[in-house]
Formats: sequence, structure tokens, C-alpha cells
Amino acid sequence: MSDGIHCDYYGSTLEELKKQENNPFLVAVTRNAIHKRSRIHDKSLCRSFREITEENYYNCMNELPPVRLKRHSFFFGEPYHGSLYFNSARSNGYNFWQSGLFAFGGSFMWEMFMENEYPSTNDIIATPIGGMALGEVTYRVSDLILDDRKTGWSRFGLEFAGFLVSPMRGLTRIINGDAWKRRSTSGKQFGVPDVSVDVSLGIRTLELKDEILDKGVGLASEINVEYGDSFDAEDTKPYDYFSIQANLNWQKDQPVLGQINIIGRLVAKELVNNEKHYLSLGLYQHFDYYDSDTISAVSAKVPYKFCTPASVGGGLIYKRNLKRNWGIDGYAYLNAILLGGALSDYYQVDERIYNLASGYSSKLNFNFTYKDRLAISTIYEVYHMFTWKGYPQDINWDEVEPKTLNAQGDRSRAILHAVGLRLDLKLRKQLYLTGTFMNYTRDTKYRYHANVFSNTSEGRIMLTYKY
Repeated sequence: MSDGIHCDYYGSTLEELKKQENNPFLVAVTRNAIHKRSRIHDKSLCRSFREITEENYYNCMNELPPVRLKRHSFFFGEPYHGSLYFNSARSNGYNFWQSGLFAFGGSFMWEMFMENEYPSTNDIIATPIGGMALGEVTYRVSDLILDDRKTGWSRFGLEFAGFLVSPMRGLTRIINGDAWKRRSTSGKQFGVPDVSVDVSLGIRTLELKDEILDKGVGLASEINVEYGDSFDAEDTKPYDYFSIQANLNWQKDQPVLGQINIIGRLVAKELVNNEKHYLSLGLYQHFDYYDSDTISAVSAKVPYKFCTPASVGGGLIYKRNLKRNWGIDGYAYLNAILLGGALSDYYQVDERIYNLASGYSSKLNFNFTYKDRLAISTIYEVYHMFTWKGYPQDINWDEVEPKTLNAQGDRSRAILHAVGLRLDLKLRKQLYLTGTFMNYTRDTKYRYHANVFSNTSEGRIMLTYKY
């Protein structure tokens, strides 16, 4: 547009081009802007990088497969990247299980051919399996947001929000043009399922009960989403029902993302369904993530840190209508942990302070409700994790290369408990006063070190808005 109005190639104005190309997001870029962006691109190519040479590649293959995890990572980055592979396939028409194969293939490709580091067994497990859980949740949430009937800024806002939730689906819609195509229907792949969303904001206290008591106070928020109907197990597909809880913290020295729990139903069968009782048996995928950091220099200790990015097992869902205004429901799960992680008191190699592990877990929950005015919830979770592959007792750490050390961490067995109580009291309409209490205990028995027991409590007072 040399004259600032018409296209140099077609003679059309910008508004005319938007109509011709059916793309309201077309913009005009000046010649100087193009040159500037080209210089930035060229400069970025000149930055130093690590080349994957043939010698380096075969050297890495000789170390296959060390059990390691990259520094500054605690089992969230790997599943998130797996969700990107998963949703690349999901947004192109593949189903849940087929997309899981793409997540595995993407992880395998990255580990074997795209890194200048040694491949890791745990990444191959955590990336695709954890990626399937995060991927399907984000894909279905983005489906709730998108609406092909909208136009203008309303449409742009929905597309942008959908892109933030599921980047690969958003990118796919931009590439194939679905991001701006207007249709007579919403285009929602899963229709309009039952969805409840609770958003809480308040104050959090964290207390480590050690030889020296250590406390911390800060702001906290919590998001709870329940998608689908947990009491409808007929003709189910993977993740037709799932629940997700995410805790975000604004507290000194604590990670912003403190907790994520995902439970996704894979398949289920109703055992009892009448006026008084409901009971179903199903297979569920679990993704559990609990993270904290040193509260202060008083104790200089990390309260708790454990996760299960690859976990699946059986579950019972129960509901009973006691009286007209009262209700009780709950669940019980028993899961196999294919891969997990738990805080270590001794293993601190390459800035990693936790052990890789596998084992089993169980969860028990009961909810008591009175109309929509009062709700009391209890939860009990126990994780039994075994670190099978340790390092020799007489190891010389000065001669160890962390990237090739084939060890999960300290040879140990850890039992972790998470026990909680929640109370919701209605104030007005959809606004509730919420109080929660959680207690975390860890009992770790080491083969070559002294055993350790830790006890941490967490309390929250929040205002909750229920959508």
C-alpha cells in the first residue's frame, strides 16, 4: 500500500480485502515494519545454540535409558507439553485414544531426535499419560468457550480465550480458517454438558510442624470445575465426566501453582440406580500435583512436594437422598501409580530435591448437603510410593555426572497422607463463605539414611462464587 490506502498488487482497500478473503483479522504492515521484523528474525538466528552432532547423538544413545528429570521441573512441564501433542491430534478429528498415541509419538521424537541431552524413561511416561489428562480437559473446556455464531469483538474474545486454554486447537482453527468462519450453529463438538464452576479468593496460612514451628500467610485462590454428570454412567466416553481443582497462591517464597487434581472418567457401569441409591463402578485417570517451597529461614525446609502424573485405577461413585432437603454422596478410588514423585531429604542432585517413584494410592470423599445453603466435604488421600532404583551407598558425588546417573533418587519408601475438611455456607444468591483445612504428612523410610517424618497444615478462609 504505497499510497497508504490501496494494495499494490490488487488495488483493493484493506476493508475490501477483508471481505474478499473472509478474514476480519487482516492488517496492513508498512515496508519499514517488515524490514524491522526481518532484522529481528535474522538477529535471533545468530544466537548461540547447541548443535546435535552425530557423535553427540550416538553418545546419548549409549546411555539409554537413564532415569532422570530436568532441573527446575516438577512433573508439570512434561504433561503440559504432552497436552500440546495430544491436542494437535484432537483438534484434527482424532479421538481420545488415538490422540494419546500422538502424545507418545511426540514425546518419543523429542527425547530421541530433538534434544542434545540424554533420553529419559520418566519423560516418556509422564509426557503422554499426563498429557492425555491435561489435554482432554483443556480441549473440552475450550469447546465450552468457542461459538461459531458470534462475530466481531465478541467472536475475537472467545477465540482468544479458547486459544489461551488450548493453544494447539486455537492454532489449528487459525490455519484452517475456522477461527473466523460464521456458522448457523455454535459448532460445539460435545454439545452443552452440565458444568459447575466455583471460584474462590481469600487468605491462606501454611504451617510446618517441625522441631521449630514455621508459619506463613498469604493470598490464595481456588478454582473447582465439574464437567458432566458423575451420576450418569450410561453410554460414556472418556472424560464425558471430569473434575478439576486448581489452587493458586500469592504468598512469599511459595509457588504460584500449588495444587492441581484431575479425575477423568474413562469408562463406567451403573450397578444401582433407584429413587434412594445410586452406585456406579468405573475406570478413572488421575493427575495429582501438590507443591510448596520453604516458608522462611526459620526452618529452611520444604513442607511437602509430591505428584502422580501417570495414575489410573478403579472407582466407586455413590449417592443417597436421605430426606427431601438433605443429600449425601461420595467416591472411593484405588489407583496404580505408574510414575510419581515425592520430596527427598537427602537427594539433591542437579537442583532436584525429590525422588522418582511408583506405587499405589487411594482416595475417599464424602459430601453432605442441606438444600443449597450448607455443604460439608471431607477428603482422605494416601499415596504409597516406592523408589526402586537408588544409587550405591558408597557413591562418590564428586565423580558423578548428574545427567547420566541412572537412579530414581534415594532408595526409599514414602507414605503420604492428605486429609481435608471443607465447609461452604451460603451468604446470598451464589456467594458463599468457605473454610478449608488440609493436613499433609510424609513418612519416608530410607535404606541408607535416617528416616524422616514431617507434618504440615494449611488453612484457607475464602469467599466463593458458584456459577
